[in-house]
Amino acid sequence: MRALARMLEPFLEKGRLTIIDAQNTRYELGGRAPGPEAVIRFHDRWLPMKLMWDPELKGAEAYMDGRLTLEEGTHVNDLVSVFTVNRGPLNATPLQKMLWSFKEGHTRKKQRLNLHRNKAQVRHHYDLNTDLYRLFLDDGLNYSCAYYRSPEDTLEQAQAAKLDHLIAKLDLKPGMEVLEIGGGWGSLAIRIAQAGAKVKVLNVSPEQIKIAEQRVAALGLQNSVEFICKDYNEFHGQFDRIISVGMMEHVGIGNFEAYFAKVKECLTPTGYAVIHSIGRYTPPGTTGPFLLKYIFPGGYVPALSEVFAATEKQDLWVCDAEILRLHYYYTLRDWRRRFEANWDKAKALYDERFCRMWQLYLGACEVGFREGSTMVVQLLVSRERDAVPIIRDFITDNERQMQAIESDSNRSQSA
Repeated sequence: MRALARMLEPFLEKGRLTIIDAQNTRYELGGRAPGPEAVIRFHDRWLPMKLMWDPELKGAEAYMDGRLTLEEGTHVNDLVSVFTVNRGPLNATPLQKMLWSFKEGHTRKKQRLNLHRNKAQVRHHYDLNTDLYRLFLDDGLNYSCAYYRSPEDTLEQAQAAKLDHLIAKLDLKPGMEVLEIGGGWGSLAIRIAQAGAKVKVLNVSPEQIKIAEQRVAALGLQNSVEFICKDYNEFHGQFDRIISVGMMEHVGIGNFEAYFAKVKECLTPTGYAVIHSIGRYTPPGTTGPFLLKYIFPGGYVPALSEVFAATEKQDLWVCDAEILRLHYYYTLRDWRRRFEANWDKAKALYDERFCRMWQLYLGACEVGFREGSTMVVQLLVSRERDAVPIIRDFITDNERQMQAIESDSNRSQSA
């Protein structure tokens, strides 16, 4: 334990971490500058040795297994925050930094995906029991960053606003044909169809497609929405609009140019695409080992430099770029709170270890969007420079028009 304490001490420049080891010895680490604080207890005398080699993954697994627990007054977000606000690798010596750099390069190489692996890895996450997602998502099962006009908005309000914002950016006209890449449980496709357009939805998750088709049928929109169980690389066609929400994170390192090549191929000359994705403002990196192993195998959040390098190579115009800095933090905050409130129901679906894993996933991502390098980017990309209106006022105008229609509808229903 003393060796682990010596490794952590110089790293913890902000905040404080208190560790109570398996022999009940207390170690107070950090405290040199203000920051988050956490108190944890080890129940495995060999855990400190394991943490020295791979602190993030072994620490996560120890929490999942109950070999690392939080003392009263500490939430898992507090523990994650201690490590998030202290930047850089834990290892401090030049040799260890060199080894960390080599390991990161090796991880990036391993994360390059082929088509077969990508399908299986996406299904690992999205083919879980839909009842699990119902425990913490809104009624529309929107599983991507919401759009908070105020931090106090409810999750339902923010997800509805997100759909409005995306539909406004699509600037749909009746009779348009739309391709959605990665359709989730169908909420966006339903809104596109309700706007008078026809939409084909690509999704590699049979579980999601089944639910989405049921929702579309219940609304009588079968003639306007078609779900196709294919990866984007397997599909061909041309569309007036393309929209991709929360999909680019699953493309994988080294595949962004191919992704935008497919977007370009599937656009009509006068069409454009709306791309909504998590991004990082820092240089390219890797996915954390916990998320990579347990949550999103093959997933990778691209740096903006990687995204724009890919659009440049495909000779695509980036006609608009909007950065949502805190919206996903608020979204994950609400998801995590709802999940924790439904802990027993989630445990009945899976088990205690799964609940701890899911809580850690939601909490770590929440902290990452509050204190780390991640944000959300929405791009409008086109083949031609004049495919998108020359000023972005059309987005606000479309949103206000939708809000006015909704307000009139609500008044007529309450009358």
